[in-house]
Amino acid sequence: MDKKQGSISINTENIFPIIKKWLYSEKDIFIREIVSNASDAINKLKKLESVGEAEVPDCEWRIDVVLDEENRTISVTDNGIGMTADEVEKYINQIAFSGAKDFIEKYNGKTDDAQIIGHFGLGFYSAFMVSDKVEIDSLSYVAGSEAVHWESESGMDFSIAPSEKTGRGTTVTLHIAEDSSEYLDRFKLEDTLRKYFSFLNVKLYFSYPEEKKEDKEDSSSENNEEAGSAENQEIIDEKPEETGLKSVVINEKEPLWLKNPSDCTEDEYKEFYHKVFRDYNDPLFWIHLNVDYPFNLKGILYFPKIEKENFIEGQIKIYYNQVFVADNIKEILPDFLMLLKGTIDCPDLPLNVSRSFLQNDGYVNKISAHITKKVADKLNGMFKTDRENYNKYWDDISPFIKFGCIRDEKFYEKIKDSLIYKLTNDEYVSAEEYGKKYSPEGADKTVIYYTDNPVWQSQYISMLKEAGIDAAVMDFNMIDVNFMSFIEYKSEGKIKFDRVDANISDKVKGETSNDISESIKNVLEGAFRKVANNDKLTVTSEPIKSEMPAFILLSEQGRRMQEFAKMYGDKFAGMGLGGDDVKLVLNSTNPAVLKLSSLPADDTATDEEKQERELICEQIYGLAMLAHRPMEKDELTKFLENSAKLLNRL
Repeated sequence: MDKKQGSISINTENIFPIIKKWLYSEKDIFIREIVSNASDAINKLKKLESVGEAEVPDCEWRIDVVLDEENRTISVTDNGIGMTADEVEKYINQIAFSGAKDFIEKYNGKTDDAQIIGHFGLGFYSAFMVSDKVEIDSLSYVAGSEAVHWESESGMDFSIAPSEKTGRGTTVTLHIAEDSSEYLDRFKLEDTLRKYFSFLNVKLYFSYPEEKKEDKEDSSSENNEEAGSAENQEIIDEKPEETGLKSVVINEKEPLWLKNPSDCTEDEYKEFYHKVFRDYNDPLFWIHLNVDYPFNLKGILYFPKIEKENFIEGQIKIYYNQVFVADNIKEILPDFLMLLKGTIDCPDLPLNVSRSFLQNDGYVNKISAHITKKVADKLNGMFKTDRENYNKYWDDISPFIKFGCIRDEKFYEKIKDSLIYKLTNDEYVSAEEYGKKYSPEGADKTVIYYTDNPVWQSQYISMLKEAGIDAAVMDFNMIDVNFMSFIEYKSEGKIKFDRVDANISDKVKGETSNDISESIKNVLEGAFRKVANNDKLTVTSEPIKSEMPAFILLSEQGRRMQEFAKMYGDKFAGMGLGGDDVKLVLNSTNPAVLKLSSLPADDTATDEEKQERELICEQIYGLAMLAHRPMEKDELTKFLENSAKLLNRL
């Protein structure tokens, strides 16, 4: 066989169905692509005018989207650069030939590509996702040009003829197919336009048929919710007797993120937040991103209040030259930033052909790292210069910060000196501040006592408080469980977390004690194991500054193993994780314990004395359990019955 070289041919009949069905991730992207092309047409002409390449009479730059339900059409009209017949042949009839890219290359050095959205030359063909016929009528800005009409029913065959269009620009008319009839619904189409173009830099008008009087009453309640989204939109043309159409302005041309942060007021930031995210709660605070180098990025990140019971993903809207692209693109945002709400506009994003996802690019990592740095800088700045507000916001933002530390060690390294903890006395301290206040002088590590349920662990908290120690409140479930382990690991043993029921601090122990003999202690251990139904229960005694007769302790390691078992469910059920670490500490200064220890051993005790020992053991253990955790139904019933028996004895 002879060696051959040549070009690969593309059969339109094979490639077009792929473009039509599989190129775009969502069907409604067709409206984004067609309106974006119209916006590009206007921006091209504005740029030519700015460099002296075109003379344009004063006019309002605008795009009009018109819905004609009766004729099943949607038309998009711009008053931009327009096309000649040759340009229609060049840009429309060649799939993947980008008119935007061609324009940028042609005028390289005379104008930049800012505000030019198209790049791939495929967007126009998204029209065939919803249309069984597409028409184009266009008149070029070049003097003496003739208007041209193009139409196609398949996207593979077309016809070109003279057009009756008299105004400069282009009109694309989509004849909506039966399987896409939902886009003929006024509210659906308006909502889609607002989704993508609320901040388009060219004024966008949407016109739709005036409802008949009898239809208004039928649809008013049905469409109340959809109509509510347009409540702040400007109605600019209402002459049904002349046109039969109503028109509204869809967009505001300058979103808040494009303004200089120093020119924005607090009320403007809050109003923008309420409008964009339809959240009537005020954000806690925000970060205004305004970067020109080494990439172009602008936006606003809001810190909403994160509810413990409603720990859900936030919403970061990504824009490309003020056109909405997608929510929460994970390539550009670390996981933990997904808990925030905000808008990011970055025309330097390397989007793929559908403009819905990012291409894998080192550039994206730089953008992501920069956003993370700005968030850390904001938090560090507040910690250093606005500590009062930082403390006030901490309860609401701590889940986000803790999650961020666990998920992104670089973020942790930036924020570690600004981590604080809320104490049971409502004070907020860093680990360093906690250590200086509560650790013994010369200690080689800081032990932070914490509670994950201040109500149920109130006895332990009170005992520590009497000794001058306040516990940290760590009650955000598994976030805090993992965060504490992470901090212990990163501190290399210099910080340790112990729940208030993990051990008895030396500071709460008394100086003297009425010792309980080993023989009696062994008897009591057997009795308490029987009461607790746990043959591994350890019983010890300590002089404790408390009215409580006993405390149940569970080692921190054992407790975390139990949390681990909960996290992974049935896989670890029945393994008894942490069971060996349960300890009952008797308060050897307590009268009830002294009474218990004074009773004779089993071999010399009477039946009545044995019953009394069992009754006292059950009550002491029940009190300790009640202070340790919520009782199960059967446990509580038994404890109440036992309490009644003791009262009857009195």
